[in-house]
Amino acid sequence: MNIEEFRAYCLSKKAVSESFPFDDTTLVMKVLDKMFALANLDGDLSINLKCNPEKALELREQYPAVQAGYHMNKKHWNTIIIDGSLPDSLIKEWIDDSYNLVVSKMSKKQRESIFL
Repeated sequence: MNIEEFRAYCLSKKAVSESFPFDDTTLVMKVLDKMFALANLDGDLSINLKCNPEKALELREQYPAVQAGYHMNKKHWNTIIIDGSLPDSLIKEWIDDSYNLVVSKMSKKQRESIFL
């Protein structure tokens, strides 16, 4: 997966926007106003995704390219190094999980605004 594939996949989801709120090298993907994915564009590509805390630990143990979230709450975020060691389908599954986790924490009114 490259940055354009990452962007296209994230933007294909409902109510997603992209921005650079922190600096010129950190692309942030939001559903409504909540972050669900970040990409580091400075150097080697890595992405941060929100994750269930138990699953986050499990993924870190299972995959060397998955690490505790860099500059994020390490309990809820993983950093995935995009180095070719993980299939795109697995990365997309984790993007889906992150998106769904963030949406599930929204109010009923916000969720309805996304899916109506």
